Amino acid sequence: MATPEDAADKERGPEPEHTSGPAHPTETGPAQTTTTSGGGTQLNEPGRKMHRSLGLMTALGAILVLGGFVGLIYTGVATLTSMLLFGWLLLIGGLVGLVQSLQMRGSNFFWLGVVVAALNIAAGVVVIRHPQGTAEALTMFAALLFLTGGVFRLVGSVVVRGPQFGLTLVQGAFGLLLGVLILFEWPGSSLYVIGCFFSLALLFDGLGLVAMGLAGRRIVKLVSGVEDSEAPKPPESPTA
Repeated sequence: MATPEDAADKERGPEPEHTSGPAHPTETGPAQTTTTSGGGTQLNEPGRKMHRSLGLMTALGAILVLGGFVGLIYTGVATLTSMLLFGWLLLIGGLVGLVQSLQMRGSNFFWLGVVVAALNIAAGVVVIRHPQGTAEALTMFAALLFLTGGVFRLVGSVVVRGPQFGLTLVQGAFGLLLGVLILFEWPGSSLYVIGCFFSLALLFDGLGLVAMGLAGRRIVKLVSGVEDSEAPKPPESPTA
């Protein structure tokens, strides 16, 4: 005998079959960063250009660091090289200034530009023809600069006694001592003082370029990876 429950089941009919997959497509997560065969982030065209430029900056910094080390070893050669470079820069700068002054003959600063350009040309010729004498003069000037700067820092630190009293006192004493040492060894000190300063400048500038280049390349990779991960994933085509 049929029960009331059996009659209700017949009226409802068979239940629909449930598939194993979801009824609606689920939202996909963020797209993963595209990688190259070597495992690194694949950069877009602007990223590749910036990556290449930063690589050139790093290479230039490495060359400057190498030049700085070589200059510290051969300070005499570095001194003469820096003097010749300084002379040629003065000469070329004077010629460019003279050409610009001739192009502005109607201005009020024509004669001032001509005089400055002529002085630069004359100084460049003198430096190129007498690099050793120029090195001696610049070494004397550097020693006097260290002396006066050290004295002013010492007096200022004692009189003012600010929050950086100790640091200013040490800087003044170091500058005064360096100036005295250069003067006592002059003119023999002119063979290595300018070259040493020039080599140290190359060394620290090169280290700065290398650090900026490597950090920039790392940042470009990180930014490109973030952009790739945040890019919307194209919709998948429905399967049969």
